[in-house]
Amino acid sequence: MSTAVTRLASRLSRLGTETAFAVSAEAAEFAARGNKVYPFHLGDMNIPTPPHIIDATLRAMRDGKTGYCPSAGIPQLRELVADDVNRTHGTHYTMKNAVIEPGGKPLISKFILAMMNPGDEVLYPNPGYPIYESQIEFHGGTAVPYSYKEGAENFELDLDGIADAITPRTRLLILNDLQNPTGAVAQISELERLAEIVKEHNLFALCDEAYFHMRYEGESTSLASLPGMEERCLLLQTFSKRYAMTGWRLGAALGPEPLADALAKLNVNDESCSNHFIQYGAIEALTGDQSGHEEIVRILRERRDRCVELLNDIDGVRCFKPEATFYLFPNVTEVMKRKGLSDYSAFRKRALQKTGVSFCTRTHFGRPLEGETEYYIRLAYSGIDVADIGEALARFKEFAEAGE
Repeated sequence: MSTAVTRLASRLSRLGTETAFAVSAEAAEFAARGNKVYPFHLGDMNIPTPPHIIDATLRAMRDGKTGYCPSAGIPQLRELVADDVNRTHGTHYTMKNAVIEPGGKPLISKFILAMMNPGDEVLYPNPGYPIYESQIEFHGGTAVPYSYKEGAENFELDLDGIADAITPRTRLLILNDLQNPTGAVAQISELERLAEIVKEHNLFALCDEAYFHMRYEGESTSLASLPGMEERCLLLQTFSKRYAMTGWRLGAALGPEPLADALAKLNVNDESCSNHFIQYGAIEALTGDQSGHEEIVRILRERRDRCVELLNDIDGVRCFKPEATFYLFPNVTEVMKRKGLSDYSAFRKRALQKTGVSFCTRTHFGRPLEGETEYYIRLAYSGIDVADIGEALARFKEFAEAGE
């Protein structure tokens, strides 16, 4: 092969990845050898998209909605998305503040492109969705992690750590409330303190609200809903989790009009527009029967309850019961000590080989921070039925409670 062809751009050395997909590949290989795999590794869903959404999408295809459409999204959907968010957030968005995107993930990159200059510092959650760090560093910024700590009932934002990490170069904050991987849900008092920090230091926030509607108890609150914050936030919304549309790749951004215009311009350059006919399915999702969404939440609540019950019955494991998302982040420090392991990868692979239980670990969600002494794994229960959950965690209990 020509040397010229293999001289890839140097920036690619700064581009990370989503290593959960490597875990998925290992699990698939293990299954191909005739083993049963219990898939807790990916946040995909084995729950079908509600039929009326599929019907509306097929109807749009038959009606000829198969060509290009406006780069910011079809006006009908942009208006509906703005109205939907205003109802739940108490915000004042209009169609001009809303931009339709091909999923939530592309919006992370576009937010960084639109708001961050090379050399700027961006605060991001760690453990957290790994694409934040990847995109900050790829585009020449400095990724500054902040963490979560175990509280009485769930993980809590390290607000002091956030405040201490701010420097004159800090420009942006990324917040994933209803968080992947911990399942953390910020309390009002946490959001109020965070809003004070953002305003004091003149920051702008990306609020990744992919799980805003995946709520089992209580009601979700957005940072953008607090006084003075609507103009300091860009909201990331998706249809993926709310309506079991992960593979449909459709999301939305809502924020100040100049930023919305910039995102639409980036859409022109990147993909021209989001899929045309799927946007009509999204209209049906927002305006049609909501019992499908309610059933998705019911199924996931049942899975959560079973997982938490069984995990906390394992000697050496402790697990919070989050009010939202479909992730658990149990502490397995004592189990790893019992097995004489300090390497996450060795623990994960041994568990897969011995039990068929496939999961991600803390290291799939960012580089461990200085001073970390506890060990965690992440279980996603969105793609595994209750019966298999029982079977899987019974096997994992036997493995975890055994010696080396």
